Amino acid sequence: MANCDPTDYTAVTEYLFGLKAHGPKFGIDRMTRLAAAIGHPERALPLVHVAGTNGKGSVAAMLDAILHAANWRTGLYTSPHLVKMGERVQVERRKLTENEICAYVRELRPLAERIGADHPEDHPSFFEFMTAMALLQFARRRCEIGVIEVGMGGRLDATNIITPEVSVITSISLDHCEFLGDTYEQIATEKAGIIKPGRPVVIGRMPEAAERVIRARAEAADATVLSVVAEFGDNLDRYPHSNLEGDYQRWNAATATLAARALPAKWQITAAVIAAGLYHVDWPGRWQRVRLDGRLLVLDASHNPEGAAVLAVNLQHLCEETGRRPVVITGVLGAARARPLVETVCRFAREVHFVVPQQPRACTHAELEALMPAGYAGRCMRSEVARLFPAAGGCTAGGPEDVLVVTGSIYLLGEVMACLEPQRGNGAGRLQDF
Repeated sequence: MANCDPTDYTAVTEYLFGLKAHGPKFGIDRMTRLAAAIGHPERALPLVHVAGTNGKGSVAAMLDAILHAANWRTGLYTSPHLVKMGERVQVERRKLTENEICAYVRELRPLAERIGADHPEDHPSFFEFMTAMALLQFARRRCEIGVIEVGMGGRLDATNIITPEVSVITSISLDHCEFLGDTYEQIATEKAGIIKPGRPVVIGRMPEAAERVIRARAEAADATVLSVVAEFGDNLDRYPHSNLEGDYQRWNAATATLAARALPAKWQITAAVIAAGLYHVDWPGRWQRVRLDGRLLVLDASHNPEGAAVLAVNLQHLCEETGRRPVVITGVLGAARARPLVETVCRFAREVHFVVPQQPRACTHAELEALMPAGYAGRCMRSEVARLFPAAGGCTAGGPEDVLVVTGSIYLLGEVMACLEPQRGNGAGRLQDF
């Protein structure tokens, strides 16, 4: 790492991987110091801040599309990426290039080393580097407004140095419990940490216990709460559509709609603008349909218990639509996430292929097999992404008439998409996580 050539993208990614290898760092003090060193670009730019267990990436992408439809120059910061690291930072949906990443590392590394000179723990993390890149890119590309997705939690997330126009909390469920707590109330407390005094907060569908925590935090901060359930009710027919498929994306579309409405009047967000934006959302890997060697392939990130419940609805609809039980390829990180996912997949799949994403927290084949329901009558096989997707145009799983579904970890989807779209170049899988 000491010999990193800041003009060589491979060397730069090795340097960033070295930062990532230390694991996630929580707290905003390091990020505050790094932001000060680069001139606090976050203070000069209107922003929307999006947190939540599920849906925060989709809602962020929807808001970006809505703001773009209103003819504003937009910035979007999300994580993790699917294939290329530059996907995390986009201006007008143009991804950060390898040359730009090299230039930002060349600029930020001396600042980070000064911050961490006395204590190594004070050195900014990989995620903090990426957050700084996003803020600088937004400023230098003259964004008029940016949408920032929280990495994990909210209260102690690096992105929480911002004071947004609107805060959004999409959902609360039990995920990342080792970091955020193992009750709805504890997790809601962490997510509610993004609420800022006097700034409206939009909340999606969530357990009552979580909503009580968020409303209490908002009241203490004199922040108005706008609720999707209060506005749209329980009848899904009242919820807006988007070009993203699935009932849950209508919940996300409603959340994005409320957030767009909550922006100050100067942003000129009309009902027509919202509708236009929602039908031009670019957010791959969320029940995304593609054709592969003449077959339907669905790519969907469903990586936790709440996601598994949504997956069950989508798989049921898919079986009814196609008249077939699909061949499912799945892999996931952590047994708590894997159990509901495997149980859901086995309810609908004719055949299951277990794969192990290239992440240290990934479940092994044996761990996934141990979670299979005793009564599952279909075929189950161990496999690898490279063996299943040896070339861009094909998949070795199933037969010529089968419907294919890849689901589970977003990191697995990234590996598959790198195989399907080799024109993107080599993937940056090692740098997907924090």
